[in-house]
Amino acid sequence: METSTERNIAAFTHLSTFSQYIVPFGNYIFPIILWTSKKEQSEFVNHNGKQALNFQLSVLIYSLILAMIAIPIFLYTVLKNISFNELINNDDIILKNFDYGNSIGILTVGVIALFIFACMKIGEFFLVIYASIKASNGEEYSYPLTISFLK
Repeated sequence: METSTERNIAAFTHLSTFSQYIVPFGNYIFPIILWTSKKEQSEFVNHNGKQALNFQLSVLIYSLILAMIAIPIFLYTVLKNISFNELINNDDIILKNFDYGNSIGILTVGVIALFIFACMKIGEFFLVIYASIKASNGEEYSYPLTISFLK
């Protein structure tokens, strides 16, 4: 049976990932601090700390993959319509024949990648809250679709 202190530390480990919206890389720094402070004394805190960090690392990997899909597509679509010869001579960016019609298929892939990213961030928000509630109730929780970096 976990003590209330262990349950609170485990819950705060999950909730500390929200610090990413205030402190850069806070979603890694604060869970690591909370996890390493008590991982030797409590198997419950150790499990929840690993789960929180594995989930945040998995979200990072998934975000990088989606960015590698979406960013080049949008850059290609915009840059192919810029006339660089006139840009050098005129010092203004001139978009001639800016037409999405020729790139609608590839733009659709980019928009789908952005949509998946938005759904992932919304899902991350609710899953972190759910995991912290489970931890505060003394239940072990494992995030879905998480790569096990820390075992």
